[in-house]
Amino acid sequence: MVMEGGDTESCCSSRASEASPAAAASRKRRPKVEVYQEVLRRLRESDCEEACQPGFEDQLWSHFSRLPVRYALDVNVERAQEVLMHKKLLHMAHDPTTRPAFKARLIQLHASIAENGVDSTSSYTRMKDAQISIHPGRQSTHPLPAFGLSSSLAFEASKSSLQGGNKVMSANQHLLRPLHEITISTNDKPKLLCKLTSLLSEIGLNIQEAHAFSTTDGYSLDVFVVNGWPYEETKKLRDVLAKEIPRVEEIPWSKNSPVLETKNFRESVQMPVDGGDVWEIDVKRLKFEYRICGGSYGDLYKGTYCTQDVAVKALKDEYLNENVQREFAQEVYIMRKIRHKNIVQFIGACTRPPNLCIVTEFMAGGSVYNFLHNQRGRFDVPAILKIATHVSKGMNYLHENNIIHRDLKSANLLMDENGIVKVSDFGVARVQNKSSVMTAETGTYRWMAPEVIEHMPYNHKADVFSFGIVLWELLTQKLPYANLTPLQAAIGVVQKGLRPAIPKNTHPEIVGLLERCWHQDPSLRPDFSEIVTILLHLSKMVVEEKRSIKRRNIIEGVSRPDDA
Repeated sequence: MVMEGGDTESCCSSRASEASPAAAASRKRRPKVEVYQEVLRRLRESDCEEACQPGFEDQLWSHFSRLPVRYALDVNVERAQEVLMHKKLLHMAHDPTTRPAFKARLIQLHASIAENGVDSTSSYTRMKDAQISIHPGRQSTHPLPAFGLSSSLAFEASKSSLQGGNKVMSANQHLLRPLHEITISTNDKPKLLCKLTSLLSEIGLNIQEAHAFSTTDGYSLDVFVVNGWPYEETKKLRDVLAKEIPRVEEIPWSKNSPVLETKNFRESVQMPVDGGDVWEIDVKRLKFEYRICGGSYGDLYKGTYCTQDVAVKALKDEYLNENVQREFAQEVYIMRKIRHKNIVQFIGACTRPPNLCIVTEFMAGGSVYNFLHNQRGRFDVPAILKIATHVSKGMNYLHENNIIHRDLKSANLLMDENGIVKVSDFGVARVQNKSSVMTAETGTYRWMAPEVIEHMPYNHKADVFSFGIVLWELLTQKLPYANLTPLQAAIGVVQKGLRPAIPKNTHPEIVGLLERCWHQDPSLRPDFSEIVTILLHLSKMVVEEKRSIKRRNIIEGVSRPDDA
């Protein structure tokens, strides 16, 4: 279970909110209306039979109005028929017998070279692994995708060099991979986008672009442009998708379901028992005071246990399926094993459904994420180094015990009333044996290491990458890749080595540490034991520099004539 502490983009499940002041909403409404009118006009001019039906105008507007403004801005009005396909998929998603609904098709790219030799290909022909053979004055057999490369992408695939005559566009023509577009509609739910991207990856598809939309009535429309399917024909691809996509429709465990016996629950997930269950919380002694925040599968509350202030992470009944229970048991197992001053202290847990919850010490200072991005707070350099040292010590302790956190970010760093920062939320943490290999994508895209995003084997160095992003966040008080969606940022990190811009006035040794922590090659990243040493050295250096400046100012102040 992942509990968000102000950040709602865990893994890749974030869907942009349309909440905004009335004035902003009014300004945003205009482009949606204009796109709707243009799509309606083109459908009628194309003699579309559906567009001539009574009430179609209202139906089409209802389709646009239930989707965010981003949808209207992304739609290619020149391919208005695509809107009808999206409308049909959303309609099918209402029916449990046809949900999830999906459409898979080959994307064709129009590409040509003008007589003057100028490249007039679409942006897709310049994408990685989309190199195709092009002859002057001729089109490729690949038509333009419905959505196309997002204009807000801060990174664009490098332009392929075109050669004259009948030569091919690239010497690597044999690496040609057809591009396909997969559109999926189903019930919107926490972690849906993460589940879909992981599922497509397991099939062997590489996501080149994604558009994720949530309707106002609880449905999703997700459009993926992928390569990795080696054939232009789509029947086999559709067959594979028809078999795999229903996996995202997990049947939730609810109050109406048979209550699981505690013994069976523990046996199924191998809940550890060390003698007496001293960590089992008596739910009757647990009092809930107020809700702090919500997460994908549960809520975080402020409460008391035997008069002690505590934080309670409680699972929601409707999401208590087998997978969630297994993650819950894994989190309890890990938290019972760890004790460190920079790790949030575990007090106990309720492991008897339906009252599943984890109780920890209450951190009155809240999360670092909330302080930086919601309260618009800032730390000076000594405070930043102190926080970074606290985090590094906690992470070093975890790694020494073969525990990988896998979701290190500012939302999971909590502060107590004395300014001590502690690592929290072990919902996706895992114990890694020396012989084991991890490949599962988990975490939060803006902080996620490239090898995790790519589903490549990874180890504890993935946490070091995330720490580098957190350190940058502390220095700048900015959200990483704020101008990009989480998925755009992820693609940039992997394909283009995208990293946040380091401020020019940053201490050179901090710059060096940042660049080492988020190095693309995990083996070149430092261990946390080394990071702790570097941070302590930097802290002493900064203190000495401040003292030196202060002494110099005092001396200059004494030697200068009195200005009074």
